[in-house]
Amino acid sequence: MKLRTLLRWLRTSAQLLGGHPGMMVRAPRFLWRTVRDGPRASLGRLRRISDLVDYPAWRAEFGSTNVEKAAMAAWAQALPEPPRIAVLMPVFNPRPEWLQAAIDSVRAQLYPHWQLCIADDCSTDPRIHSLLEAVMAGDSRIQVVFGERNRHICASSNSALELVQAPWLALLDHDDLLSDEALIWVAKAITDHPEAQLIYTDEDKLSPIGEFFCPYFKGDWNPLLMEGQNMFSHLGVYSTALVRQLGGFREGLEGSQDYDLVLRCSEQVHRVQIVHIPRVLYHWRVHPQSTASGAIAKPYTVQAAERAITEHLQRCGEPLQKLSSMPVGFKAQRALPDPAPSVSVIILTGKGLKSLKRCLTSLLRLTRYPDLEVIVVNNCGSDDRSTLNLLAELELQGRIRVLRDPSSFSFSELNNRAVKVASGELICLLKNNIEVIDSGWLEELVVQVIRPGVGAAGAQLLYPNRTLQHAGVLLGVGGVANHAHLGWPGDHPGYFSRAQLAQEIASVTGACLVVRRSHYLAAGGLDEHNLKLAFSDVDFCLKLRQQRLQNVYVPAARLIIHESVSGGQDLDPENAAHFAAEVAWMQQRWGDHLTHDPAYNPNLCLETPHFRLAWPPRLERWDGEDPMPLFGTS
Repeated sequence: MKLRTLLRWLRTSAQLLGGHPGMMVRAPRFLWRTVRDGPRASLGRLRRISDLVDYPAWRAEFGSTNVEKAAMAAWAQALPEPPRIAVLMPVFNPRPEWLQAAIDSVRAQLYPHWQLCIADDCSTDPRIHSLLEAVMAGDSRIQVVFGERNRHICASSNSALELVQAPWLALLDHDDLLSDEALIWVAKAITDHPEAQLIYTDEDKLSPIGEFFCPYFKGDWNPLLMEGQNMFSHLGVYSTALVRQLGGFREGLEGSQDYDLVLRCSEQVHRVQIVHIPRVLYHWRVHPQSTASGAIAKPYTVQAAERAITEHLQRCGEPLQKLSSMPVGFKAQRALPDPAPSVSVIILTGKGLKSLKRCLTSLLRLTRYPDLEVIVVNNCGSDDRSTLNLLAELELQGRIRVLRDPSSFSFSELNNRAVKVASGELICLLKNNIEVIDSGWLEELVVQVIRPGVGAAGAQLLYPNRTLQHAGVLLGVGGVANHAHLGWPGDHPGYFSRAQLAQEIASVTGACLVVRRSHYLAAGGLDEHNLKLAFSDVDFCLKLRQQRLQNVYVPAARLIIHESVSGGQDLDPENAAHFAAEVAWMQQRWGDHLTHDPAYNPNLCLETPHFRLAWPPRLERWDGEDPMPLFGTS
């Protein structure tokens, strides 16, 4: 291992550490081990730390080989009925070299059954007209319509749409690039999923000096996340018939016309008809006039997106109170119904008077929810007089209800018993080390959990030092599951803003979980027999998903959880054995579910919850005979 290679890994590792301050405590120990073990032994550790920022090395190692690309092309040629795909490109005064590169990226496709439909929106640069005439003359698959006046991108895109003769259409901006594999993977998705109506892929960015960076490895279709950002975006592929049925692109939505189109199309199809290809197939060029460099480049796109989202929610009958634009995306604030559904908050307590007092005091003082029942399950024993006095006083005031249960502590069993006697339509499981800091936290969770098709809703939990303890749960990380963005600063956007945007997620923590009582009982509650120490919340959320319910993470509901940043659980030998047994049980019970999290891309690793690149990704390579079964159908 050459010294300069090691220095490169050190540099990129330092960049990542700077972005994740919670990891800084590991730096001195890591450097000491590097000196002790030498450069070669340290390479693997450095790569695991720096993989997020050393994307070029990752691309070089795991990109398709020439042999694989030849096999892809042979597969396409042998298709008896190859699906034709039209690429739509509205054009207005791009740099000619960028436009030529975009067109060349279509012509370089391994998949030959395409049509390129270009609409020039009356570009004033005469070089553009000449370039387009030349490319149209050089390839019969390319058609161009020249506008007589500038009508902006929606009208121009509709002009390109009129040229389409294929059953599928893909959108390409006039300064971006397609991967040479893009359309062949799309064709594979079409043949594998005949029910599909919408298809989207992962994407990255292209720097001014021609480097690929900032890959966005997306999850499967996530309609709640779509309210906060256009996670469909590039490469987006649509059923031509569906787009035409909806009237194409809506004028007046310039700048977010594709966002609006996806939302309107999604209203007409079932989620299983929206397919995600977990591969980077689109390269979004970054320059001062591109939205790839940020919405500030085209501020009108924000207003257009706000209109698209608002009208989408109105068409869906959502009780929208307000839509707010944030630096990280958009927040749809839903209205609480009148009357609000009743909620039973269940808190288990042992001998921790300080934690319980802080929890109950903040809960009762700050929570503004109109119909609230607080049930405290007293499992502490008669010798903890101070705890008993606190509970007796609050119960006498009629502010809480106390259930006395001196049996051996089991998180699952005690909560299940309390749910059976709770009176609320909704159940909120709340750990006794939670502190309420915002009066509207419960409303934020309730308006999500009462939506049709929603199972459990979980809050954003912060450590006392205001770093993230919980921002949703990622399956498979660490063997079973772990909390997304664990240890990141509480105000950090997270991976592509996912720490701060509401979204569907495979699981949420039982430290603060809201669910309909009927759903809780139908799922069988928490597992009392196999999961007494850990993972009962993950198991419960997966059982809700088996009932076709989606769990959601709600960052607008923010609470403090008073536990050690290091995790706070040094297990004694007996508990360690129980924990290992529960890990094994979860892996046996849920199997491949743990490594196929719909909200977590197979190109991201299972070693940490920090959305780093997987070395290698959990994708099969194209073997020339039987291309990989695509992960990621919703």
